[in-house]
Amino acid sequence: MAAPGFTLDNTNRPQLAQWLDQGDWVVACLCAAWCDTCCSYRSGFDQLAEMHPDKRFVWIDIEDQADFIGDLDVENFPTLLIQRGDHVAFFGTVLPDVKLADRLVRAQAEKTDDMLRAEADESAANAERQRLYNLRDKLEEA
Repeated sequence: MAAPGFTLDNTNRPQLAQWLDQGDWVVACLCAAWCDTCCSYRSGFDQLAEMHPDKRFVWIDIEDQADFIGDLDVENFPTLLIQRGDHVAFFGTVLPDVKLADRLVRAQAEKTDDMLRAEADESAANAERQRLYNLRDKLEEA
């Protein structure tokens, strides 16, 4: 099995694409190096990755990866994006608490592909979330 996570840079974007192609659960933390909360949360995010070796974790600095992030609106830190294949299961600001993030990841990972598809089609807001926050789309746009 490949490494559970990394910090996104211009050289490892193909690995992120491969994870999505394989249908792996990807948990991305969107943060910024200047953010004290993000700096203190990083070790917790790494701990979260250790708790979920069957999932893939990527740390994305929104300034270092501005071309990748594009117009994605990150309102606060840390922001988690949880996706499987082409389906964004969650996007939002979370408290920097590993236990809460663990529960969130576990709850999303219980969803089947059919459930993810149904949620995506459930409302215009959900369809918009798929369009705005999809990591695969971000990779293609960058």
